[in-house]
Amino acid sequence: MSVVQQLVVHRDKELMAQAAAARLITKIVDAQAARGYASVVLTGGRNGNGLLAALAGAPARDAIDWSRLDLWWGDERFLPDGDPERNVTQAREALLDSVPLDPARVHAMPASDGPCGPDADAAAAAYAAELAAAAGPEDHGPVPVFDVLMLGVGPDTHVASLFPELPAVRETERTVVGVHGAPKPPPVRVSLTLPAIRAAREVWLLAAGEDKAEAAAIALSGAGEIQAPAAGAYGRSRTLWLLDAAAASRLPRALYPPASA
Repeated sequence: MSVVQQLVVHRDKELMAQAAAARLITKIVDAQAARGYASVVLTGGRNGNGLLAALAGAPARDAIDWSRLDLWWGDERFLPDGDPERNVTQAREALLDSVPLDPARVHAMPASDGPCGPDADAAAAAYAAELAAAAGPEDHGPVPVFDVLMLGVGPDTHVASLFPELPAVRETERTVVGVHGAPKPPPVRVSLTLPAIRAAREVWLLAAGEDKAEAAAIALSGAGEIQAPAAGAYGRSRTLWLLDAAAASRLPRALYPPASA
């Protein structure tokens, strides 16, 4: 399909994080006003955690009704509960522990010492079942229609734990998979698949730093999703790339938005 991708380029990663946090607050508040609740998929990594930290420090965060917000994750490192490398552990430190969330609406992916034990595939199936249980008739599928799904873009163009050429990025049926042999540690992970990602109303791809410049250029140049998973991540109504100037430095000028600040 033809995907329209919008780009916003900020001066540096700090401004990018602050602007993205403000944008997310607005989306959540608007969704809650329209439907009574909002659903967001979080991402880890330095850009995802930077956004959460910026949100924690934003005065407008109090406009959100945190008790009516569902939080999900795009992927997780399959490590014991509380491990400092887990995305949910980092998210709690950056933001979640400081806001009045409903614990039942914080949908962390299973840990390696959880009910599924050390079986990443079983953990993936359990998370898929949790997503399916949360999906209503209006969602027309096995996952809720997330308001915003955020993804960090890796230097190799990976998103979530979907790495170039590996089996997970080729998955077309399941919504969540166990990932084995990931090229960056830890090798075992749990990840949403591209079909689940594409259920979101909006997909936001975050990239900051010179080490992300080549990945952004490849993904935005028409590359295939098997070779460049970020190219296959898009939303139902909007796909938004949020970049800093360093990450945008190798983009063709025809793609570079002239009005970005």
